[in-house]
Amino acid sequence: MEAAVFRGVWLAKCKWKAGVYFAGLSGFKDIIVNQVKRILAVCFLAVLAAAICGTVSLRAQIAELPEAKRKVKVLVRPQYPDLAKKLSLSGLVKIEVTIGTDGKVKRTHIVGGHPVLASEAEKAASQSEFEPGPKETTEIIEFKFTAQ
Repeated sequence: MEAAVFRGVWLAKCKWKAGVYFAGLSGFKDIIVNQVKRILAVCFLAVLAAAICGTVSLRAQIAELPEAKRKVKVLVRPQYPDLAKKLSLSGLVKIEVTIGTDGKVKRTHIVGGHPVLASEAEKAASQSEFEPGPKETTEIIEFKFTAQ
């Protein structure tokens, strides 16, 4: 008799029906469906976040594309300094130049190279001339010094 009462209480508590497997009102099938929905929602959010980040990084790459280089009208060759001759210095010097709309160099900045060679390269870069353009641009000029 107690078993029948226990079974009646158990069935009433669990709302047991055929195909619901003792999992309360929703059943195991519904639990699995809910878990799948959660997993799909997380995957969707991950894909959405990746797409947003990808768009941002593509914009950064587009912004870093180099502009069309200006043609050089006159590129002044730098003097090889006496101290560099004594020390047998050679190497590459990079100078960043800001070119105005008229093609004349407005500003120079030494980007890299030996300091003894860089001063002469900066003087030569400031005397160089470029084709006129629609706006002010920045270019890198490389001067190669070889020991003489």
